[in-house]
Order: sequence, then C-alpha cells, then structure tokens
Amino acid sequence: MHLENHPDQPEWLSHVNASVLKVKLATAIIGISSIHLLKTFNNAANYDVMVLMWHTINHVFFLLSAMAIALTDRLMTHTAPAEH
Repeated sequence: MHLENHPDQPEWLSHVNASVLKVKLATAIIGISSIHLLKTFNNAANYDVMVLMWHTINHVFFLLSAMAIALTDRLMTHTAPAEH
C-alpha cells in the first residue's frame, strides 16, 4: 500500500500483522466458546452427558489451538540473543 511515512497512515498499522490477527481471532473464539460452554453447563440438566463432553472437548481444542498459534508466532518472531 506504500503508506510508510504517509500522513494518513493509521497508527495501529505498524504493529498489526497476520500473526497478531490470528492470535486475536483465536482469543475471540475462545471467549465465545467460553460463554457457550458456561451457558451449556448452566442448563446441564437439559443436556446429555455426551453433549456436555463434546462441548468441553471442543473448548479445550480451541484453547490448545490458540496456544499452538501463539507459540508458533513467538518462535517465528523470537530473535537470538546477541553474543558478547
């Protein structure tokens, strides 16, 4: 987009990239999943045990996926320490 040093360049554009957006999206999905899981457990008497189990497994999967994305991002952007 050639926005470097352009007066109309948004401030946030310098620190937002695809990796940051992936982590933010994963966090949003976890938030939505948490609310859905809480709603499910509040009405646990109306659900079968298998439904409760699969909702919990899906939520754990979202958590593990987000942690893997964040770890991968950290490993990809981590710089080696400078040698003295």
